[in-house]
Amino acid sequence: MIETIDELVEGLAGQGYLADPALATALFLSVGLGQPILLEGEPGVGKTAAAGALASTLDTPLIRLQCYEGISSAEALYEWNYPRQLLGIRLAEARGEVPREADLFAPEYLLRRPLLAAIEHPGPQPAVLLIDEVDRADDEFEAFLFELLAEGSVTIPELGTRTAVVPPVVVLTSNRTRDLHEALLRRCLYHWIGYPDAARVAAIIRRRVPGADELLATQVAGTVARLRMLDLTKPPGVAEAISWANALRLLGLPLDDTSAATTLGAVLKYREDEEVARRAGLADLIAG
Repeated sequence: MIETIDELVEGLAGQGYLADPALATALFLSVGLGQPILLEGEPGVGKTAAAGALASTLDTPLIRLQCYEGISSAEALYEWNYPRQLLGIRLAEARGEVPREADLFAPEYLLRRPLLAAIEHPGPQPAVLLIDEVDRADDEFEAFLFELLAEGSVTIPELGTRTAVVPPVVVLTSNRTRDLHEALLRRCLYHWIGYPDAARVAAIIRRRVPGADELLATQVAGTVARLRMLDLTKPPGVAEAISWANALRLLGLPLDDTSAATTLGAVLKYREDEEVARRAGLADLIAG
């Protein structure tokens, strides 16, 4: 396990993720205390990437649950493999046997979804369980999730209770599209990930975009920072900056008003936002 915050910062950097001291401290405490951590921030600031980099640093699996509106506990926890059960019934009938219920609801017929997979992870290192965009799920699922995290176990009626031998490191992310329940917030450590400054974005681009020189990384980072100052529907984050730098590198183009006009879709995701940027003047945005 990671023994110091500096060691964690270095490990994350080795995975291409540059964490500031506050974020590194929050992640370090989550691992050390065995307490879930909630990462909030605008889309594209690196919340999901932080969980992935943490798992790689700990050399342990990343188990991801992507939340969405209407997600049910069965979809997140486990389901029975009904086609395989039906095949088992037919095979038993072909042998002249009557299949028993216990045989049909045996562990080999169980489809483990992310939450159960994280609970049953054998170790020795804890898995990193990423519960992504938890704010997109409904209140009922949030209550179920809180109970599961609090108990560290789940009961499968046909098989009994499953308790985590090596409890996972739990990272929840939220874009803050709605407020989460206070009971869940009380259980979690909390960290807000804001937009990093241009210098840090440039450093991230140099690590994440092979072949991106210092000039391109600096220009893209500065331009993205100035784009965020405009009245945009979706301000670009770090992910968009990386995507833009990748597009320019692939095309072998420098960042100027001509190349920006043809690659703007890599960094801005709405037609209205592109129009706002063009009205502001692409050359001026690039030159600063």
